[in-house]
Amino acid sequence: MNEKKTAVWFALWVLFAINTINFFDRQIMGAVGEPIRKEFGLSDASLGALGTAFTLIYAFVGVPLGRLADKIGRKSILSAGVFVWSLLTVGSGLANSFWQIFALRLGVGVGEASCAPAATSLIGDLFPADWRAKALSIFMLGLPVGVALSFAVSGTIAQRYGWRMAFFVAGIPGILCAIAVLFIREPKRGATETHDIGEQKRAGSPYTLILALPTMRWLILSGALHNFNMYAIGSFITPFLMRYHGADIQSANFVSMIVYGVMGAPGLLLGGFIGDAMMKRRTNGRMLVGATAIFLSIPLLFFALGRPNGDIAVFLILMGAGVALMYFYYSTVYSTIQDIVEPGLRGTAMAVYFFAMYVLGASLGPYATGLLSDVFTRRAATAAGILDSSQAALEPFRAEGLHSAMYIIPVLSVLLALVLFAASRTVTKDIEKLQKWMRESANSV
Repeated sequence: MNEKKTAVWFALWVLFAINTINFFDRQIMGAVGEPIRKEFGLSDASLGALGTAFTLIYAFVGVPLGRLADKIGRKSILSAGVFVWSLLTVGSGLANSFWQIFALRLGVGVGEASCAPAATSLIGDLFPADWRAKALSIFMLGLPVGVALSFAVSGTIAQRYGWRMAFFVAGIPGILCAIAVLFIREPKRGATETHDIGEQKRAGSPYTLILALPTMRWLILSGALHNFNMYAIGSFITPFLMRYHGADIQSANFVSMIVYGVMGAPGLLLGGFIGDAMMKRRTNGRMLVGATAIFLSIPLLFFALGRPNGDIAVFLILMGAGVALMYFYYSTVYSTIQDIVEPGLRGTAMAVYFFAMYVLGASLGPYATGLLSDVFTRRAATAAGILDSSQAALEPFRAEGLHSAMYIIPVLSVLLALVLFAASRTVTKDIEKLQKWMRESANSV
């Protein structure tokens, strides 16, 4: 038993390390985007498009990789994916134009699309239902840890050696993770369920079965809204601090590290532990915890954006607290997907969820926020009597433009909280339906 537990925890910590590298590599654009924008003469919409390139290909490739994760060895998919995205991250540092780095970020998205479906499916079979939120919160700690390290390390390297070196350094740890994952013992599918259903699966299209769940449809919508906000923050918090609050790239990235990275850790862990505790009291407890956390984050985000120029300390406190509450989402929602979907479809379910979440949310967040920033920038320039629309003429107004655009985040959070509350009204029935099917299937084995 001790050997089995050791193997389970080794697997979880390797998956955590992979997720850390995953978010470290994808967040580099947010950390060094401002010098890239200036070197290539880009608008904010073009800067946001570099994030969109990654998320769109991530979403489309994730669906077939999710199906693959339900059919073949998941650790092999992970190892190959980590190796590919690490090499292409290094290659991004060699780009000499917008379109070159755009294409390379597309490739990084292909590799990283292997991570979430395979890893969460593994965790669903490594840990029983009453421990899944906690296990997934540990896995998802890779998000804030990776983001925090990316802001701190990439920002410091960019300050001293230029933005290209930041991409070169980022690729090294991924190679080590690609090797480590091969030593994981892959569990049997459904190994930790209360009812042993063997290899049984429900008849029908896997996509129809997944989308037939009312809770799953609400969670897909919530994922689009939440990722819109999270990727908008991740892409533009450092440029916002540099332009609006006058910070240099290293200082801005250290503040971003705390707000978007470090503060995510307590949010994830508290979300996992509180979500599991509430789940024991009522079946929809996790969803209620997630909805409440998002509601509480809204005024914090709004007042953080309202701080005057240079008031970085209060911005850090308010925005950091708001983002911490936003991180409750991952622990409560990811574990709920595992609770309502049968073991043989969990990789596919996560891939479908990620497809919608990235196509409708993450890909739009940076680009739409960038477009809004450009609109408000031109409006501010026009109000000041500047009719020249060149990038150089608009530069003095970019701080005001981005500041106005960022208010879309608390506005969409209101809708997100309502969607999560709607999911809390359907989740009990969906869980009971799955448990009934598994109980009947176990009796027939």
